[in-house]
Amino acid sequence: MTRREFASLAAAIAAAAPTAPPLAIPVHVVIDSKANLSPRQIDRFWYLLWPEAWRDLARGGIRLQNTSAPGVVERPPFREPVISGLDAASLNVVVTSRIPSDWDNGRALAGVSLRYRGYHVCMIAMAEARGNQVPFLSVNTVLHEILHALLHDIFELRPGGVHGQAREARIDWYATSLWLFHGAPGLRESARTYLARLRADAYPRK
Repeated sequence: MTRREFASLAAAIAAAAPTAPPLAIPVHVVIDSKANLSPRQIDRFWYLLWPEAWRDLARGGIRLQNTSAPGVVERPPFREPVISGLDAASLNVVVTSRIPSDWDNGRALAGVSLRYRGYHVCMIAMAEARGNQVPFLSVNTVLHEILHALLHDIFELRPGGVHGQAREARIDWYATSLWLFHGAPGLRESARTYLARLRADAYPRK
């Protein structure tokens, strides 16, 4: 990105800055009690990763309303993980040590977002997770995964190859826009639609 494109992006985001009250998104943080997370890792989540993500989204007019609870990520062989402590009416941020191999195919991912047995889940691997470091390339893992939900990627299978890389780059673009320019065009509207779909999954019509 050139300096001129960078300045144009900042101007566009400033013009689109939200003026309405913040949009509240319910988020339920689950700490995996079987992950043997160190006190340092737990502190890094609560005092670095989470505040950065909360702040950057708040600047874009999105307020995370969080609850928290302990839970367990069971990892049975040759099966998908079994997760306890989830809340159907919230976007669940599950904090563990590493992403189960059934979900990351041995790629040592920092996070993954998906629908799991009707729940909306963003899983964070504290062994790999990071805060904001390099614009467009290395951004806050918690923010990155929450954006996958708010931008509706959570409702699709992750594409492979070039299409998968393009989707990740798109998320990092939004994360950088929130981090540096305090907003991202279209994000609030996408988050509003996501919230409606979350409620529909939590309270299906009979």
